[in-house]
Amino acid sequence: MHTKKLVLAALLVSIGVATANLVVFPLEVARIFPVQHAINVVAGVLLGPWWAVGVAFGTSLLRNILGTGSPLAFPGSMIGAFLAGAVYARTRCGLKAVAGEVVGTGILGALVAFPIARFLLGRDVAAFVFVVPFLASSTAGAVLGYLLIARLSETWRKKITGE
Repeated sequence: MHTKKLVLAALLVSIGVATANLVVFPLEVARIFPVQHAINVVAGVLLGPWWAVGVAFGTSLLRNILGTGSPLAFPGSMIGAFLAGAVYARTRCGLKAVAGEVVGTGILGALVAFPIARFLLGRDVAAFVFVVPFLASSTAGAVLGYLLIARLSETWRKKITGE
């Protein structure tokens, strides 16, 4: 196990949980949280796709336990984090990682949220009701994440990730 990656993952989870009440927009049964999308991009770029999924899962789980999240946080954040990390690993392009996060959370995650809202939460909503707000939130957050990554120099990225 890579200690630096584990510590960075724990730090990103803690930032996600700590900021959960600072920037959040309620929408029906969902709570839109752009900081999570920024964390997904940062985790995807610095840690890779599987670590990013772990960070997204840990943040979503803790937010749900603490009452600051909803079950809809799981599919969007995890799919978006994976795609951000996978796209970055393949292309080494931060802007493409942003696109992976936006497509993963804003489109795929929103569509996966539909059956969760319908069956687990008992809310009868249209399949595409989450797409627009998830897209808006993931775009804003992913751009913020890109700006954070862009500020890190290549040297710091290598030190953090151990490459």
